Amino acid sequence: ERYRRQIKLIGEQGQEKLKKTTVFIAGVGGLGGTAAIYLAAAGIGKLIIAHEGTVALPDLNRQILMDSRRIGEERVTLAVENLRRINPNVIIEAYPERIRYERAKAWVKSSDIVVDARYDFLERYALNKACVDLNKPMVEAAMYGFEVSITTIWPGKTACLNCIYPEQPYSWEPYGFPVLGATSGIAGAVAAIEVIKVITGIGKPYFNQMHRFDTLHFHSYTVSLKRNEQCSHCGKKEGESYESVYERFARR
Repeated sequence: ERYRRQIKLIGEQGQEKLKKTTVFIAGVGGLGGTAAIYLAAAGIGKLIIAHEGTVALPDLNRQILMDSRRIGEERVTLAVENLRRINPNVIIEAYPERIRYERAKAWVKSSDIVVDARYDFLERYALNKACVDLNKPMVEAAMYGFEVSITTIWPGKTACLNCIYPEQPYSWEPYGFPVLGATSGIAGAVAAIEVIKVITGIGKPYFNQMHRFDTLHFHSYTVSLKRNEQCSHCGKKEGESYESVYERFARR
């Protein structure tokens, strides 16, 4: 009964696939927290979340899993409490840690698909490398100011994050870039939809293309991506075909 309305879209089989899937979300701030909310509400079987740090007042314009009454407490603690209120049937593992390669490998290994919702490029590169090494698909979502961008990375078949950004963009400000909460929310909601598309096989995920949406002017466009055969992360990797990974989800 809980999922009756979305079963009209993905079917009983699609709902069962969601239930059997583990998603690792790197970061539960404005973007990742929104993705976590919608994936929990959709009935994902298990969420693994990682986010270092405590709640601060400037977080609250966008981090809707957080609470102004809980300033100074660990973000992941509040995230778990609120996600369980949304859907007590979802299993949740939470880690108050930064994304470092070795730890990321353990979390990625335990998951079926990953959402990159971090702002720090060092963390994003570490997560990308872990996903490439373990052949796990990753939804790469980001926002800056009023702009949202999203692509889905398929190791060995699509451009990875390191192909797209061999170096951190010169304009990126990891601790002070402009954020409108609603833009983060749109990015997180779109990331959740992209995860559901990959798991259930409905629609067409953004493989080898990055979709960008300017929320200020309501203008969107798509940029074609190409895998770099010399990429230090994925250049020598031969990944599974899209079909074989879809079959992996289909067997659930």
